[in-house]
Amino acid sequence: MERIRKGDEVIVISGKDKGKRGVVLARVDATHVTVEGVGAVKKHVRPNPMKGVAGGIVDKTMPVDVSNVMLFNPATNKGDRVGVKVVDGKKVRVFKSNGAVVGSKS
Repeated sequence: MERIRKGDEVIVISGKDKGKRGVVLARVDATHVTVEGVGAVKKHVRPNPMKGVAGGIVDKTMPVDVSNVMLFNPATNKGDRVGVKVVDGKKVRVFKSNGAVVGSKS
């Protein structure tokens, strides 16, 4: 079971964007995610009239390694580790610090 999924709010724990919070936009592969507002770089793009692409410098969000982000726990306002428990016959993700189910409103 993936501990960090698309749509989760995470906090960056290392790297140049340490301390920033954002929402996971996509899982790139098993070890990388793209996070909104984190890992932005400037990329120089050549014009391609066949594809209708204008040249210039564009901002691009680069993937971040999963080990460099932690799931944000709204109860503690900190990053938290995630575990897996079986509740009512289904696997659910829970925060390690307080045992609350991830994504539940309570």
